[in-house]
Amino acid sequence: MIFNRNRDYWWPEQDFGPRPYVVDIHRAALLNDNFRTAIWTGQHLQLTLMSIRPGEDIGLEIHPDVDQFIRIEQGQGVVMMGDARDRLDFQERVSAGYAFVIPANTWHNLYNTGNVPIKLYSIYAPPQHPHGTVHRTKADAEAAERHENY
Repeated sequence: MIFNRNRDYWWPEQDFGPRPYVVDIHRAALLNDNFRTAIWTGQHLQLTLMSIRPGEDIGLEIHPDVDQFIRIEQGQGVVMMGDARDRLDFQERVSAGYAFVIPANTWHNLYNTGNVPIKLYSIYAPPQHPHGTVHRTKADAEAAERHENY
């Protein structure tokens, strides 16, 4: 469920784009238990929430034409990036309050090294996932990505 501007109401998982939208992003990120939930998809960018379980990772990936911004609201992990899938020579520890940017055409992954889920929000420019995407688990996300070829 996503917290909207009217703080008295909770909304079911839905993508509010491309309409104007205001959200308490910290609270929304903490309340999200899905691996991935797109909460706003527009023509030029997309806002998603993610929850990565302890010991899990996002999965090694590359977005050829998409820049990505990630901010961690809870948890800790290691982000890795590089020019080749077998050469992730950029590695940094990250935790709540940290943000990082993944340039287009960069291999990357984020591992949860802590004991609680990593809760984060991510901005893709342009959008990476279909409008309204909800992947309850990492396995759901991997299956959708194989099917959609993105």
